Amino acid sequence: MFGRSNSSNRQRLYKTNVGAGVQSIASEPRLQALNTIEREDEFAVMNRRNLINLGFGLLSLLSGSTFAEAAGLPPEDKPRLCDDACEKELENVPMITTESGLQYKDIKVGGGPSPPVGFQVAANYVAMVPSGQIFDSSLEKGQLYIFRVGAGQVIKGLDEGILSMKAGGKRRLYIPGPLAFPKGLTSAPGRPRVAANSPVVFDVSLEYIPGLEDEE
Repeated sequence: MFGRSNSSNRQRLYKTNVGAGVQSIASEPRLQALNTIEREDEFAVMNRRNLINLGFGLLSLLSGSTFAEAAGLPPEDKPRLCDDACEKELENVPMITTESGLQYKDIKVGGGPSPPVGFQVAANYVAMVPSGQIFDSSLEKGQLYIFRVGAGQVIKGLDEGILSMKAGGKRRLYIPGPLAFPKGLTSAPGRPRVAANSPVVFDVSLEYIPGLEDEE
């Protein structure tokens, strides 16, 4: 019984080994095929990644100039009160400093009257951070800015700077932090933010003083 059982076991073992051998031999091409498929899948994934990265790269190149313009970074093509020729002339204009710390240079001295405290004035302005990046401008809005001068309706440096101007004049105001925005200013999207107590620069033109136009 034991012998028959051993013989039967040997036959079964032989068949199993043979079957395993056949399966093993038959599986080699299958493994090669699977490996090939895996390599092809990896290659496809790599290609997709490369294409995605290339797409992002092209997008950043295309959007770079747009972002720089939107962020108010140089170069800027925006209307200004002082062009390149004006900037060169300003280099030779003496700086005037007031007791408050406000500094200014006259781009053009007006021929009209100076505004009395509490009077309305009609002005254009271009507001910049010290680097020259614009954060606000009446020129871009296409309308004059009208306010009561000396009444605290605008920042202290602008109030003081306009009070000593004459109608028809243009001036660059270098406004120190305490006379600018003590709490800072969150500008419109794409504009530089003005930090608290940081200096600003205003180019301003006093167009006219309502009620005193005949005195120009």
